[in-house]
Amino acid sequence: MMTEEAYRFHFEKKIPLAEAIESLYLAIFSAEGVHGRAQVRLDAGYSFDEGKRTLVVAGGSAVGRTVAQIFTGLLARQFGEGAFTVEHVLEART
Repeated sequence: MMTEEAYRFHFEKKIPLAEAIESLYLAIFSAEGVHGRAQVRLDAGYSFDEGKRTLVVAGGSAVGRTVAQIFTGLLARQFGEGAFTVEHVLEART
């Protein structure tokens, strides 16, 4: 079994999930300016669970950490600091 570093975002009910996803895409596009388009395509990863209102960004690479940092900043500006939580997690993968 392997462990994978990630950032798990949980959104309060007042946040429109479509707008949060749009902010994620903007963070991914912004990370291209730092790391290049090809590297972002190779290293960026995320999963979304609409029912749990969570989004997990893969954080095991510099690209993933950049995406998570930009995404966090965008969410805080757009929705406010208290509208979401983010935690740094190690997830077990089989």
